Amino acid sequence: MRRSKRPLEPLKASDLEWFALRYVERYATTRGKLSDYLRRKIRERGWGGEAQPDPEALAQRMADLGYVNDRAYAESKAGAMGRRGMGARRVNQALHFDGIRSEDAEAVAPIIQENTAASAIAFARRKRIGPYAREAADRPSREKQLAAMIRAGHAPDLARKLVRMMPGDDPEALLQSD
Repeated sequence: MRRSKRPLEPLKASDLEWFALRYVERYATTRGKLSDYLRRKIRERGWGGEAQPDPEALAQRMADLGYVNDRAYAESKAGAMGRRGMGARRVNQALHFDGIRSEDAEAVAPIIQENTAASAIAFARRKRIGPYAREAADRPSREKQLAAMIRAGHAPDLARKLVRMMPGDDPEALLQSD
């Protein structure tokens, strides 16, 4: 025999705060992502509180308490994506999508720019492109490799240089000459 599910009770202010605390204890997040999560919970369960809910104010309160730090999140995410080989454009898109405000993104921009060459080399190594390939690529393969590097957010000039390198070449020497 199947039990019918009871509909969940609409949220109150204390429930919303509990959801916010639970979310920030489990995930590294931003104010934007937290307020989106809280809005989704309100949409799913409904609102039964007296005053209208304000997810942005609750997210800001969590930031004021030190549970959410957008700049630290942006630095961490940019570093992780750079180590995985993602380019500056792709990192900036991810930060924007995660709700990082412009002042925090501008503070992280020098770190992203500083690691541009290293992240391109990491991507080439991971995907076996250019100097990390087993054998020299033919023209259609080079075009696919170039497209992959550009999709990963790398500058076309830098991607072209890496793709044109022969297997076994030293990518650090080429990039230091610029």
